[in-house]
Amino acid sequence: MLLRTIETFLREHRLAPTKFGRLAAHDPRFVLDLRMGRSPRRETELRTRAWMQGYADHAAVQMKETV
Repeated sequence: MLLRTIETFLREHRLAPTKFGRLAAHDPRFVLDLRMGRSPRRETELRTRAWMQGYADHAAVQMKETV
């Protein structure tokens, strides 16, 4: 389920839902709308998951560089 994945991502990366929405979907209400029952199109879900993976990969590289 996309929303569950996003909620975990938000906690792990300490992102506000509105910031996530702006960055991942160009919609600050994206997470809030999902919480209210919105169902994203398949393309939107795939694009959002790809964005999260890219963000996580970038964060991992940043962590390695600081250690």
